[in-house]
Amino acid sequence: MPRPLPHRLLAEYLGSLLLAALVIGSGIAAQRLSPDDVGLQLLENAAATAVGLYALILVFGPVSGAHLNPAVSLADAVLGGLPWRDVPAYALAQVLGCVTGAVLANTMFDTAPISVSTTERATAAHGVSEVVATAGLLLVIFSLVRSNRAALVPSAVGAYIGAAYFFTSSTSFANPAITVGRVFSDTFAGIAPTSVPVYVLAQLVGVAVAVPLLRVLHPNPVATTAPVTEGQPR
Repeated sequence: MPRPLPHRLLAEYLGSLLLAALVIGSGIAAQRLSPDDVGLQLLENAAATAVGLYALILVFGPVSGAHLNPAVSLADAVLGGLPWRDVPAYALAQVLGCVTGAVLANTMFDTAPISVSTTERATAAHGVSEVVATAGLLLVIFSLVRSNRAALVPSAVGAYIGAAYFFTSSTSFANPAITVGRVFSDTFAGIAPTSVPVYVLAQLVGVAVAVPLLRVLHPNPVATTAPVTEGQPR
């Protein structure tokens, strides 16, 4: 049986908070540890994000599905896993969690708790990258879920995001909530507010691309559960 909605929203909030703290905090640490090597900074940020995301999905997956991402919640609703009435609450919890996580990361590294990013990222290449990154993430998650291999999702998502840091020019945000959260940290992982609409629109396009592909690739899913439930139907 699904957990009560307040329990699931708490899991989404905490998971999103820790995700943002992980992404932004590891970016700050990388920038300080390797100040003269941007490639090494990206590698350190990607590695920390990949392994941390694996752990977060293991922790929060059995409670809420560990979406931590409005794009995942939206796709799950379209595919029949998450009730539509829960989508706005999930998205709000995810955005609030990511903003809080950004403030926490800034505080842990003794910078201003809130600092609006000045890093402009809105280019056509970045937009295409976010479509690819988001669609790919959804294909990874829901292909495994719909073929009854949900237990593999934590490791597969961590591996995919770690790789996507390098094969996309946008470094694979693939998540509207983390995109908003990263506005509030003018550090290595930040994004300027003016770039957010391009990223979020591209991520929604990624959802629109992934869902029809999933229906073609997996027309008769073995399981139609939320993304992560330790391989068991809810």
